[in-house]
Amino acid sequence: MERARIVVCDDEPGLRDMVQEYLTAQDYTVQIAENGAALRRLVPAFRPDLVVLDVNMPGEDGLSLTRWLRSEEHCAILMLTAAVAVIDRVVGLEMGADDYLAKPFDLIELKARVKSVLRRTMSPVAKSGRAIGRQRVGRCIVDLDLRKLFDEHGESVPITSMEFDLLQALLNNARRVLNRDQLIELAHHKRWDPFDRSIDIRIARLRKKLETDPRHPRVLRTVRSEGYMLVPEGE
Repeated sequence: MERARIVVCDDEPGLRDMVQEYLTAQDYTVQIAENGAALRRLVPAFRPDLVVLDVNMPGEDGLSLTRWLRSEEHCAILMLTAAVAVIDRVVGLEMGADDYLAKPFDLIELKARVKSVLRRTMSPVAKSGRAIGRQRVGRCIVDLDLRKLFDEHGESVPITSMEFDLLQALLNNARRVLNRDQLIELAHHKRWDPFDRSIDIRIARLRKKLETDPRHPRVLRTVRSEGYMLVPEGE
């Protein structure tokens, strides 16, 4: 499974660098931003899974950035607040932050909070049983709201509308075996002929995008005589 991507946004260079070094050592891919402007430039290209965000910064503050992240992007937010700033925590959580950590904090506690947030927000399927808006699948990130696919470097991966519909159907039924008829029905493409192997062709194309080794698929698997099954993490 690919590393989770984290951005640390804080105006204190020492803290920013310390957190980046520590989280990198915990096997995360970490970038840093010194203020709101830098964060706004970085997020669209880097496509983080989590932003560790200081509330009190010069210029645009963390609460405003939380509002922007929630309206424009699809990533988790862990707020860093002053120990006494209860109102910041309340407002931040109401705006959509996933958790908060009061300064000063212990790095072990930071690790635990990051792990907990990512476990919740990167879960392959929401409690409703439908795929969440943005998630990692194999070596890519799928954004269901934007209907886009991104590689491990945050670059857009070309995908046709029919390929995306098929991928979404598989995501909505992750870890379930689906046969060709079910996939045609779930993807709403009645014009597909179950005997023309078009499903198999699109499965092969998706594997080239999602799998580290398409010849030995771990994410989009064939279940002999039954159909296909998507395992997002490639367990």
